[in-house]
Amino acid sequence: MAQTKRFILSIDGGGVRGLIPLRILETLESRLVQRGVNVPMHEVFDLMAGTSTGGLIAAGLSAPRPGGSTGEAAATIAELRAFYEREARDIFRNSISARFARAVTNPLGLFDETYDARPLEKLLKERFGWTSMASGLTRLVLTAYDIEQRKAVFMTNGLEEDGSRPDDYYFWQAVRATTAAPSYFEPARIENLTRKRDEAMVDGGVFMNDPATAAYLEARKLGWDQEEIVIISLGTGRAPERPFPYREAVGWGALGWMQPSRGVPILSIFADGQSQTAAYQAEHLFRELPNVSYYRLDATLVSEAEDMDNARPGNIIALNGAADRVIRDNTVLLDELADMLKAHVDPTEMDAETPNLVHAA
Repeated sequence: MAQTKRFILSIDGGGVRGLIPLRILETLESRLVQRGVNVPMHEVFDLMAGTSTGGLIAAGLSAPRPGGSTGEAAATIAELRAFYEREARDIFRNSISARFARAVTNPLGLFDETYDARPLEKLLKERFGWTSMASGLTRLVLTAYDIEQRKAVFMTNGLEEDGSRPDDYYFWQAVRATTAAPSYFEPARIENLTRKRDEAMVDGGVFMNDPATAAYLEARKLGWDQEEIVIISLGTGRAPERPFPYREAVGWGALGWMQPSRGVPILSIFADGQSQTAAYQAEHLFRELPNVSYYRLDATLVSEAEDMDNARPGNIIALNGAADRVIRDNTVLLDELADMLKAHVDPTEMDAETPNLVHAA
């Protein structure tokens, strides 16, 4: 009898650059439809993991839609694409009048967050309602960091190490927490439904921008064997040719390193460095665990496209172009993955042979 497979989707953080992994998911969805499989992503993947924008995508595809039919997800891939291509402009809007109003109410506005979180919170409440992660349509893990308890937090509907149920959170608040990038948005105050207390969270990208290893550990806590696990890890792109010149950086000081007009260099470096390190470690870790199948897809960006809050139409075109190149350069791998996912969703199909393309970039 063929070995059961457990497919895991892992998505990096990166703000509006989440459009890139979303486009990769879109082409996987299209390939599945071409193969006669027309099911939502929560029936395709057994576990989804996301940090920041990746957490928003994972939650959107795995949370139940408020008022929807049984098994209907909070968002489709098409709806999420519309968010990144159009609605994100409202989230990352920083008008002169808004800045002036905030400066009046906060004379130290120089140190205030770049964006008002209320438009984002309104959108999340509308999309997710008041359902909790315990009601997720598939297994899920979102990363965040508790600034009061000083600890990394993995918000999940899986199992703890001792087999107990994890703490539960409202979906919309969990997404607000994992997307609370310091300097862009104020920390999120969210309710721990299990412990009946409020907790203060910031973006999980401060410690884990690429959550692939967290997803693997979550799978192991669920009792999944190594030979069952197939991880598809999607990056949000990086701009290797965007330097931070020494001659400029040496004079920045604390405020310069956090300056939004420069792309918040310290956060950009943290996120890029963590994603590179995590992908490198995952590749070598899973090479040492040959029964685990691991696939990594990421994009190369032009310098101007790296800023996580650049939702201008021209940059959306650039991000779509980067996604198109990833899809074009990985046609064979994407077809192989689609075949594997089809066999996974439809067990009556002949087992798809695992391709010899592990660690494809």
